[in-house]
Amino acid sequence: MRKSHPQQIRIISGSWRGRKIDVPDADTLRPTKDYIRETLFNWLQPIIEGSHCLDAFAGSGVLGFEAASRGAAHVVMLEKSHSVCENLRNQAARLQANQIEIINTPAEHYLANTTETFDIVFLDPPFQDTLLTQSCELLSMQHCLKSGFRIYLETARAQEWPQLPSGWQLIRDKTSGDVRFGLAAEATE
Repeated sequence: MRKSHPQQIRIISGSWRGRKIDVPDADTLRPTKDYIRETLFNWLQPIIEGSHCLDAFAGSGVLGFEAASRGAAHVVMLEKSHSVCENLRNQAARLQANQIEIINTPAEHYLANTTETFDIVFLDPPFQDTLLTQSCELLSMQHCLKSGFRIYLETARAQEWPQLPSGWQLIRDKTSGDVRFGLAAEATE
């Protein structure tokens, strides 16, 4: 009997450029595609170096690992699945990613209770849930965002963006396949 190998995703750029991370075979995981990641990190390039990032629905961890590879000073990854969280820890250890903190908790619980603040937040929850709207509201209510923040949003192409909290504006909006993705920022007057 052959042992199946986990799917692997390549880190596009930075200090771990070309390195691959293992992604467990789980129905709930939807790793962000290379094209979308490349576009997203082109948008974030001016502010990624030295930033504090939150990957709220880490899953494969590819967004958080990519951010750390490109110079983020600290990345918090949240994952509610214990087995997926263990995989993230194994991948971080393999990369010697000391700037990454992995927490086994639902994003909404963490966001409702944290006092940490972030420059960049990645929000790509399961499409069928209302977690995108809830996460945006919690980030705003808990004052988790530093001045000049950027929020990556991802949803199904057919869905509309949630109502953004007061003081936020959508500055980028694109589609790729069945995915709609964009970037929100602090509203300018």
